[in-house]
Amino acid sequence: MITIVGAGLGGLVLARVLHVHGIPATVYEADASPGARSQGGQLDIHPHNGQRALRAAGLLDEFRARVHHGAEAQRVLDPAGNVLLDHPGSGQRPEILRGDLRRLLIDALPAGTIRWGHKVTAARSVGAGRHELTFADGSTVVTDLLVGADGAWSRVRPLVSDATPVPTGTSVHETYLFDADERHPATATAVGAGSMYALVPGAGIQAHREAGGVLHTYVMLTRPLDWFAGHDVAAEFAGWAPELTALITDGETPPVLRHLHTLPLGHRWDRTPGVTLLGDAAHLQPPNGEGANLAMLDGAELAAAIAAHPSDAEAALASYESDLFPRSLAEGTEAARDFELIFGADTPHSLLALFAA
Repeated sequence: MITIVGAGLGGLVLARVLHVHGIPATVYEADASPGARSQGGQLDIHPHNGQRALRAAGLLDEFRARVHHGAEAQRVLDPAGNVLLDHPGSGQRPEILRGDLRRLLIDALPAGTIRWGHKVTAARSVGAGRHELTFADGSTVVTDLLVGADGAWSRVRPLVSDATPVPTGTSVHETYLFDADERHPATATAVGAGSMYALVPGAGIQAHREAGGVLHTYVMLTRPLDWFAGHDVAAEFAGWAPELTALITDGETPPVLRHLHTLPLGHRWDRTPGVTLLGDAAHLQPPNGEGANLAMLDGAELAAAIAAHPSDAEAALASYESDLFPRSLAEGTEAARDFELIFGADTPHSLLALFAA
Protein backbone atom coordinates (compact mmCIF):
# COMPACT_ATOMS: atom_id res chain seq x y z
CA MET A 1 0.00 0.00 0.00
CA ILE A 2 1.35 3.43 -1.02
CA THR A 3 0.35 6.32 1.25
CA ILE A 4 0.86 9.96 0.35
CA VAL A 5 0.52 12.65 3.00
CA GLY A 6 -0.56 15.95 1.46
CA ALA A 7 -2.82 16.80 -1.50
CA GLY A 8 -0.67 19.64 -2.78
CA LEU A 9 0.55 19.67 -6.35
CA GLY A 10 3.46 17.29 -5.76
CA GLY A 11 1.42 14.68 -3.93
CA LEU A 12 -1.36 14.86 -6.50
CA VAL A 13 1.03 14.45 -9.44
CA LEU A 14 2.53 11.43 -7.68
CA ALA A 15 -0.91 9.87 -7.22
CA ARG A 16 -1.94 10.67 -10.80
CA VAL A 17 1.22 9.27 -12.46
CA LEU A 18 0.95 6.15 -10.30
CA HIS A 19 -2.65 5.83 -11.51
CA VAL A 20 -1.47 6.16 -15.14
CA HIS A 21 0.82 3.19 -14.44
CA GLY A 22 -2.02 1.22 -12.84
CA ILE A 23 -0.64 1.55 -9.31
CA PRO A 24 -3.13 2.52 -6.59
CA ALA A 25 -2.31 4.99 -3.83
CA THR A 26 -4.14 6.80 -1.06
CA VAL A 27 -3.67 10.51 -0.34
CA TYR A 28 -4.42 11.85 3.15
CA GLU A 29 -5.14 15.58 3.30
CA ALA A 30 -5.85 17.83 6.28
CA ASP A 31 -8.26 20.07 4.35
CA ALA A 32 -11.88 19.07 4.79
CA SER A 33 -12.61 19.45 1.05
CA PRO A 34 -10.99 20.74 -2.16
CA GLY A 35 -12.46 24.20 -1.58
CA ALA A 36 -11.81 24.44 2.15
CA ARG A 37 -9.27 27.27 1.77
CA SER A 38 -7.69 29.57 -0.78
CA GLN A 39 -5.00 27.89 -2.85
CA GLY A 40 -2.87 30.97 -3.51
CA GLY A 41 -2.05 32.84 -6.68
CA GLN A 42 -0.79 32.15 -10.16
CA LEU A 43 2.06 29.83 -11.03
CA ASP A 44 4.27 29.89 -14.09
CA ILE A 45 4.73 26.29 -15.21
CA HIS A 46 8.12 25.59 -16.73
CA PRO A 47 8.91 23.24 -19.64
CA HIS A 48 11.76 21.31 -17.99
CA ASN A 49 9.97 20.39 -14.77
CA GLY A 50 6.30 21.36 -14.27
CA GLN A 51 5.21 20.76 -17.87
CA ARG A 52 7.30 17.60 -17.97
CA ALA A 53 5.42 16.32 -14.92
CA LEU A 54 2.05 17.17 -16.44
CA ARG A 55 3.02 15.33 -19.62
CA ALA A 56 3.83 12.24 -17.54
CA ALA A 57 0.43 12.66 -15.88
CA GLY A 58 -1.28 12.77 -19.29
CA LEU A 59 -2.70 16.20 -18.51
CA LEU A 60 -0.61 18.64 -20.54
CA ASP A 61 -3.37 19.48 -23.03
CA GLU A 62 -5.92 19.98 -20.26
CA PHE A 63 -3.45 22.26 -18.50
CA ARG A 64 -2.91 24.35 -21.62
CA ALA A 65 -6.66 24.82 -21.98
CA ARG A 66 -6.75 26.46 -18.53
CA VAL A 67 -3.80 28.86 -18.70
CA HIS A 68 -4.14 32.63 -18.27
CA HIS A 69 -2.82 33.91 -21.59
CA GLY A 70 -0.69 37.04 -21.42
CA ALA A 71 0.10 36.67 -17.74
CA GLU A 72 3.76 35.88 -18.49
CA ALA A 73 4.39 39.60 -19.04
CA GLN A 74 6.87 41.19 -16.61
CA ARG A 75 7.33 44.80 -15.55
CA VAL A 76 9.86 46.43 -13.26
CA LEU A 77 9.04 49.88 -11.85
CA ASP A 78 10.91 52.23 -9.57
CA PRO A 79 9.22 53.67 -6.45
CA ALA A 80 8.08 56.70 -8.44
CA GLY A 81 6.21 54.45 -10.86
CA ASN A 82 8.65 54.84 -13.76
CA VAL A 83 8.89 51.76 -15.96
CA LEU A 84 12.38 50.24 -15.97
CA LEU A 85 11.46 47.08 -17.90
CA ASP A 86 8.35 45.98 -19.77
CA HIS A 87 8.61 42.49 -21.25
CA PRO A 88 5.66 40.64 -22.84
CA GLY A 89 6.98 37.18 -21.95
CA SER A 90 8.10 34.37 -24.21
CA GLY A 91 5.07 32.10 -23.99
CA GLN A 92 7.26 29.27 -22.69
CA ARG A 93 6.10 29.50 -19.07
CA PRO A 94 2.31 29.75 -19.16
CA GLU A 95 0.51 30.91 -16.01
CA ILE A 96 -2.32 29.15 -14.21
CA LEU A 97 -4.03 29.68 -10.88
CA ARG A 98 -2.77 27.17 -8.34
CA GLY A 99 -6.37 26.29 -7.46
CA ASP A 100 -7.25 25.55 -11.10
CA LEU A 101 -4.21 23.31 -11.50
CA ARG A 102 -4.96 21.52 -8.24
CA ARG A 103 -8.57 20.94 -9.32
CA LEU A 104 -7.36 19.51 -12.64
CA LEU A 105 -5.22 16.98 -10.79
CA ILE A 106 -7.92 16.12 -8.25
CA ASP A 107 -10.47 15.49 -11.00
CA ALA A 108 -8.00 13.18 -12.76
CA LEU A 109 -7.87 10.77 -9.82
CA PRO A 110 -10.29 7.92 -9.13
CA ALA A 111 -13.00 8.71 -6.60
CA GLY A 112 -11.88 7.93 -3.09
CA THR A 113 -8.17 8.34 -3.75
CA ILE A 114 -8.04 11.42 -1.51
CA ARG A 115 -9.16 11.10 2.09
CA TRP A 116 -10.16 14.64 3.01
CA GLY A 117 -10.17 15.86 6.60
CA HIS A 118 -7.30 13.60 7.66
CA LYS A 119 -4.74 15.78 9.44
CA VAL A 120 -1.64 13.80 10.37
CA THR A 121 -0.48 14.52 13.92
CA ALA A 122 2.22 11.87 14.23
CA ALA A 123 4.17 9.35 12.17
CA ARG A 124 6.29 6.50 13.51
CA SER A 125 8.12 3.43 12.32
CA VAL A 126 6.61 0.06 13.23
CA GLY A 127 9.51 -1.92 11.75
CA ALA A 128 10.26 -3.75 8.51
CA GLY A 129 9.93 -0.51 6.51
CA ARG A 130 6.33 0.04 7.58
CA HIS A 131 4.98 3.19 9.24
CA GLU A 132 1.96 4.19 11.25
CA LEU A 133 0.17 7.52 10.82
CA THR A 134 -2.00 9.00 13.55
CA PHE A 135 -4.70 11.50 12.60
CA ALA A 136 -6.25 14.34 14.57
CA ASP A 137 -9.39 12.29 15.23
CA GLY A 138 -7.30 9.55 16.88
CA SER A 139 -7.56 7.05 14.05
CA THR A 140 -4.45 5.36 12.64
CA VAL A 141 -3.27 3.64 9.49
CA VAL A 142 -0.21 1.50 8.75
CA THR A 143 1.43 1.69 5.34
CA ASP A 144 4.11 -0.16 3.40
CA LEU A 145 5.43 2.88 1.52
CA LEU A 146 5.02 6.39 2.94
CA VAL A 147 5.59 9.64 1.05
CA GLY A 148 5.73 12.98 2.84
CA ALA A 149 4.29 15.55 0.43
CA ASP A 150 3.11 17.68 3.33
CA GLY A 151 5.08 20.86 2.85
CA ALA A 152 7.42 23.01 4.90
CA TRP A 153 6.26 21.77 8.29
CA SER A 154 6.08 18.11 7.29
CA ARG A 155 5.03 15.56 9.92
CA VAL A 156 6.75 12.85 7.88
CA ARG A 157 10.17 14.54 7.61
CA PRO A 158 11.30 13.64 11.17
CA LEU A 159 11.25 9.98 10.15
CA VAL A 160 14.26 10.61 7.91
CA SER A 161 15.82 13.92 9.03
CA ASP A 162 16.12 16.23 12.01
CA ALA A 163 16.30 19.33 9.76
CA THR A 164 13.76 22.08 10.42
CA PRO A 165 12.96 25.22 8.39
CA VAL A 166 14.72 28.45 9.36
CA PRO A 167 13.59 32.02 8.58
CA THR A 168 15.09 33.77 5.57
CA GLY A 169 14.63 37.16 7.25
CA THR A 170 12.13 38.25 4.59
CA SER A 171 8.36 38.18 5.07
CA VAL A 172 5.39 38.61 2.75
CA HIS A 173 2.30 40.70 3.40
CA GLU A 174 -0.35 39.40 0.98
CA THR A 175 -3.61 41.00 -0.16
CA TYR A 176 -5.89 41.53 -3.21
CA LEU A 177 -7.66 44.18 -5.26
CA PHE A 178 -10.77 43.17 -7.23
CA ASP A 179 -12.29 44.67 -10.40
CA ALA A 180 -9.06 46.60 -10.66
CA ASP A 181 -9.51 47.92 -14.19
CA GLU A 182 -12.75 49.63 -13.18
CA ARG A 183 -12.09 50.53 -9.55
CA HIS A 184 -8.31 51.03 -9.50
CA PRO A 185 -7.38 51.94 -13.09
CA ALA A 186 -4.06 53.67 -12.34
CA THR A 187 -2.87 50.71 -10.29
CA ALA A 188 -4.08 48.24 -12.93
CA THR A 189 -2.13 50.14 -15.57
CA ALA A 190 0.99 50.15 -13.40
CA VAL A 191 0.82 46.38 -12.88
CA GLY A 192 0.20 45.66 -16.55
CA ALA A 193 -0.82 42.32 -18.03
CA GLY A 194 1.24 40.01 -15.86
CA SER A 195 3.64 40.47 -12.95
CA MET A 196 5.05 43.74 -11.64
CA TYR A 197 8.06 44.32 -9.38
CA ALA A 198 8.84 47.58 -7.60
CA LEU A 199 11.86 46.98 -5.38
CA VAL A 200 14.48 48.67 -3.26
CA PRO A 201 16.95 46.88 -0.98
CA GLY A 202 15.04 45.25 1.85
CA ALA A 203 11.56 46.17 0.61
CA GLY A 204 9.36 45.73 -2.42
CA ILE A 205 5.92 45.37 -3.89
CA GLN A 206 5.15 42.51 -6.23
CA ALA A 207 1.76 42.22 -7.89
CA HIS A 208 0.30 39.75 -10.32
CA ARG A 209 -2.71 40.20 -12.55
CA GLU A 210 -5.04 37.24 -12.30
CA ALA A 211 -8.12 36.47 -14.38
CA GLY A 212 -11.20 38.66 -13.90
CA GLY A 213 -9.38 41.91 -13.12
CA VAL A 214 -7.84 40.62 -9.87
CA LEU A 215 -4.53 42.07 -8.65
CA HIS A 216 -2.77 39.80 -6.17
CA THR A 217 -0.16 41.68 -4.13
CA TYR A 218 2.89 40.44 -2.23
CA VAL A 219 4.59 43.11 -0.13
CA MET A 220 8.11 41.96 0.69
CA LEU A 221 10.02 43.26 3.70
CA THR A 222 13.33 42.13 5.17
CA ARG A 223 12.77 42.74 8.88
CA PRO A 224 13.07 40.76 12.14
CA LEU A 225 10.08 38.48 12.68
CA ASP A 226 8.86 40.42 15.71
CA TRP A 227 8.98 43.74 13.83
CA PHE A 228 5.59 43.12 12.23
CA ALA A 229 3.73 43.09 15.55
CA GLY A 230 4.25 46.81 16.17
CA HIS A 231 4.81 48.48 12.81
CA ASP A 232 2.69 49.65 9.90
CA VAL A 233 3.72 47.94 6.67
CA ALA A 234 2.32 50.73 4.49
CA ALA A 235 4.46 53.32 6.29
CA GLU A 236 7.58 51.61 4.94
CA PHE A 237 6.52 52.78 1.47
CA ALA A 238 5.87 56.44 2.27
CA GLY A 239 6.71 58.59 -0.73
CA TRP A 240 6.18 55.83 -3.28
CA ALA A 241 3.83 56.43 -6.20
CA PRO A 242 0.17 56.28 -5.09
CA GLU A 243 -0.69 53.76 -7.81
CA LEU A 244 1.82 51.42 -6.14
CA THR A 245 0.96 52.07 -2.50
CA ALA A 246 -2.73 51.53 -3.33
CA LEU A 247 -1.83 47.85 -3.67
CA ILE A 248 -1.28 47.94 0.10
CA THR A 249 -3.61 50.60 1.44
CA ASP A 250 -6.63 49.69 -0.70
CA GLY A 251 -6.35 45.94 -0.20
CA GLU A 252 -9.80 44.35 -0.13
CA THR A 253 -8.97 41.24 1.85
CA PRO A 254 -7.54 40.94 5.34
CA PRO A 255 -3.76 40.96 4.87
CA VAL A 256 -2.01 37.64 5.39
CA LEU A 257 1.50 37.72 6.81
CA ARG A 258 3.83 34.90 5.79
CA HIS A 259 7.38 34.53 7.10
CA LEU A 260 9.56 32.86 4.47
CA HIS A 261 11.60 29.84 5.60
CA THR A 262 14.07 27.46 4.02
CA LEU A 263 15.60 24.08 4.74
CA PRO A 264 19.41 23.79 4.76
CA LEU A 265 20.87 23.98 1.27
CA GLY A 266 21.47 20.49 -0.05
CA HIS A 267 19.18 18.86 2.52
CA ARG A 268 19.40 15.08 2.22
CA TRP A 269 18.99 12.00 4.38
CA ASP A 270 20.20 8.43 4.62
CA ARG A 271 18.05 5.85 2.85
CA THR A 272 15.33 5.05 5.35
CA PRO A 273 13.28 1.92 4.54
CA GLY A 274 9.72 2.54 3.40
CA VAL A 275 9.63 6.35 3.44
CA THR A 276 10.69 9.37 1.39
CA LEU A 277 9.83 13.04 0.83
CA LEU A 278 9.01 15.34 -2.06
CA GLY A 279 8.48 19.05 -2.67
CA ASP A 280 8.88 21.52 0.19
CA ALA A 281 9.04 18.66 2.69
CA ALA A 282 12.30 17.66 1.00
CA HIS A 283 13.84 20.91 -0.25
CA LEU A 284 12.09 24.06 0.95
CA GLN A 285 13.92 26.97 -0.71
CA PRO A 286 13.60 30.73 -1.21
CA PRO A 287 10.80 31.53 -3.67
CA ASN A 288 11.98 32.01 -7.25
CA GLY A 289 9.10 30.49 -9.23
CA GLU A 290 10.45 26.94 -9.11
CA GLY A 291 8.92 25.48 -5.93
CA ALA A 292 5.64 24.15 -7.36
CA ASN A 293 7.38 23.04 -10.54
CA LEU A 294 9.95 21.06 -8.57
CA ALA A 295 7.30 19.44 -6.39
CA MET A 296 5.43 18.25 -9.46
CA LEU A 297 8.62 16.90 -11.04
CA ASP A 298 9.45 15.11 -7.78
CA GLY A 299 6.03 13.47 -7.85
CA ALA A 300 6.36 12.37 -11.46
CA GLU A 301 9.91 11.07 -10.97
CA LEU A 302 9.01 9.13 -7.83
CA ALA A 303 6.03 7.54 -9.57
CA ALA A 304 8.24 6.55 -12.52
CA ALA A 305 10.77 4.98 -10.15
CA ILE A 306 8.05 2.99 -8.37
CA ALA A 307 6.66 1.82 -11.71
CA ALA A 308 10.15 0.77 -12.84
CA HIS A 309 10.65 -1.32 -9.67
CA PRO A 310 7.18 -2.75 -9.02
CA SER A 311 8.34 -5.44 -6.60
CA ASP A 312 11.22 -3.59 -4.92
CA ALA A 313 10.19 -0.43 -3.10
CA GLU A 314 13.68 0.16 -1.71
CA ALA A 315 15.23 0.10 -5.17
CA ALA A 316 12.57 2.56 -6.30
CA LEU A 317 13.19 4.97 -3.43
CA ALA A 318 16.97 4.73 -3.80
CA SER A 319 16.72 5.49 -7.51
CA TYR A 320 14.42 8.46 -6.89
CA GLU A 321 16.61 9.94 -4.16
CA SER A 322 19.80 9.51 -6.18
CA ASP A 323 18.36 12.03 -8.65
CA LEU A 324 16.46 14.13 -6.10
CA PHE A 325 19.44 15.11 -3.95
CA PRO A 326 21.72 16.61 -6.63
CA ARG A 327 18.75 18.26 -8.32
CA SER A 328 17.66 19.81 -5.03
CA LEU A 329 21.16 21.13 -4.35
CA ALA A 330 21.44 22.70 -7.79
CA GLU A 331 17.98 24.24 -7.65
CA GLY A 332 18.45 25.46 -4.09
CA THR A 333 21.73 27.13 -5.01
CA GLU A 334 20.03 28.89 -7.91
CA ALA A 335 17.07 29.91 -5.74
CA ALA A 336 19.36 31.49 -3.13
CA ARG A 337 21.17 33.38 -5.88
CA ASP A 338 17.92 34.59 -7.45
CA PHE A 339 16.51 35.65 -4.09
CA GLU A 340 19.56 37.83 -3.45
CA LEU A 341 19.37 39.32 -6.94
CA ILE A 342 15.68 40.16 -6.50
CA PHE A 343 15.68 41.42 -2.91
CA GLY A 344 19.33 42.10 -2.08
CA ALA A 345 21.51 45.19 -1.86
CA ASP A 346 21.73 45.83 -5.62
CA THR A 347 18.06 45.55 -6.52
CA PRO A 348 16.43 46.59 -8.87
CA HIS A 349 19.57 46.69 -11.02
CA SER A 350 20.42 43.09 -10.19
CA LEU A 351 16.85 42.05 -11.03
CA LEU A 352 17.03 43.80 -14.40
CA ALA A 353 20.28 41.96 -15.10
CA LEU A 354 18.63 38.66 -14.14
CA PHE A 355 15.76 39.26 -16.55
CA ALA A 356 18.22 40.21 -19.29
CA ALA A 357 20.31 37.05 -18.84
